[in-house]
Amino acid sequence: MRYDNGGDLLVAVLRELGIDTVFGIVSVHNLPLVEAVDRELRFVPVRHEASAVNAADAWGRARGSIGCALTSTGTGAGNAAGSLIEALSAGSPVLHVTGQVESEFLGSGRGFIHETKDQLGMLEAVSAYAASVPDAASAGRILREAAHAALAVPGGPASVEWPVDLQYAAQSDTPVALPPQVLPVPGDAGLAAAGALLASARRPLIWAGGGARTARAELTALLEATGAGLLTSNSGRGTVPEDHPQVVGNFATTPAARALLADADVLLTVGTHFRSNETADYTLEMPAAHIQIDADAAALGRVYPAAHALHGEAAATLAALLPHARAADAPWTQRVTAVREEVRAALSEGIGPQAAVLAAIRDALPREAVVARDVTIPSSSWGNRLLPMHDPRDNVFPRGGGIGQGLGMGIGAALARPGAPTVVMAGDGGLAVHLGELLTLAQERPRLTLIVFNDGGYGVLRNMQDRYGERRSGVDLVTPDFELLARSCSLPYLRIAAEEHAAPVLAEAVATDGPVLVEVDLAALGPMKNPFTPPVRIPGR
Repeated sequence: MRYDNGGDLLVAVLRELGIDTVFGIVSVHNLPLVEAVDRELRFVPVRHEASAVNAADAWGRARGSIGCALTSTGTGAGNAAGSLIEALSAGSPVLHVTGQVESEFLGSGRGFIHETKDQLGMLEAVSAYAASVPDAASAGRILREAAHAALAVPGGPASVEWPVDLQYAAQSDTPVALPPQVLPVPGDAGLAAAGALLASARRPLIWAGGGARTARAELTALLEATGAGLLTSNSGRGTVPEDHPQVVGNFATTPAARALLADADVLLTVGTHFRSNETADYTLEMPAAHIQIDADAAALGRVYPAAHALHGEAAATLAALLPHARAADAPWTQRVTAVREEVRAALSEGIGPQAAVLAAIRDALPREAVVARDVTIPSSSWGNRLLPMHDPRDNVFPRGGGIGQGLGMGIGAALARPGAPTVVMAGDGGLAVHLGELLTLAQERPRLTLIVFNDGGYGVLRNMQDRYGERRSGVDLVTPDFELLARSCSLPYLRIAAEEHAAPVLAEAVATDGPVLVEVDLAALGPMKNPFTPPVRIPGR
């Protein structure tokens, strides 16, 4: 098929992928692409390339599919790199299409405007796939190969650089079916051995990570057949709805959950990579009778030894294990439910006045709402544990731990799911990283409540320095008058300065059919009962 230019071809490929919204920044080196997308689909002009990738990433997460970001070459592509690292860390499929200088001058080193040294090498370092379009006959194939790679297990961003002269050129495209994804399947002997161990369990636990998200029904069936308790990583939250009585949740490092792990006779883990912050820097002890399922062969036994390492896709492997399931001892399942309640009550007590904000968010949101969280104390202390998740697509956050990505992610998620409200939890420090995206919020006007927890700086690091050091360095920041800032962006503004404000303010904000900025004045609200410090070790302290 023939297309007048690369933009028309890109639109055709995006339609094949089910993408109707693209995030990016227009440039002289991607103009044909942006013009076609803006004409035929929805182009969202964010204010920074990093936010373009964050928004596309979250758009795909909230839909359970793939998102698309358009950036410029050189500095623009470099600006996107940090958010590509986030998508790579999360295994999140993103099609990142970036411009490139005219092919005649590519790699000449003559300082052509927007050119950078070895841009493709940079993209290869931060992407699961990266390629350059060499001619007008190859662009369609490369775009499809990139999307195919992004959607493969374990997934991640795929970057395509496209010289601008080739974008303007007429395109010839002959779609060729790519080979279907071949999902790994464990061997019969391995399944039988793992099944025998599972059948022997009287005190089983299951730990679900992000790789279990595609196996919701199978995981729920196995959980109920065994009477096991379910621990989750942050990424695995909502795989089984968190109001299920056997879901302990993202509490593995708490004393009560550690005691469960110590007494469990079999642990089945599904698609989790045991990140350092979720295993107390790998000091968390696991049962020796460990069955590990992962579609990524490199993950098997990498952190904790596995008695039975099953290289397989989660849904099929769990379904194959289900016939081996036997009910746990009744007192064990009862203990699981008791621990579930105990850890939630303890954390709720420890967060003090912020418990009122938690309750207000929970009460205001319908079951299908999206919660996007930046890296901030309320997110890291209770947002990642106590706000109930009923679907993994509702739980959007930077899995790589980078600050400042929450608002871009929230905008992407809100535009992916316009029928449901989106809440963004951000700190004043993180919001300042990409403050310009308030203008994107004001321009696009999604149904998004931005909750800014204002403590005048980087609270997590401030708490660390107060606990372990003698002075503060780099953590106390000037913050804006958020009411004036909201007004300047034509955004409604509300404030929470006392516990009794939380419920009416957040109910009003979430019910609004558009964006609202809510400031939580933490100085006025009062401190947590137990100040939060991150679960990292400081040598010698």
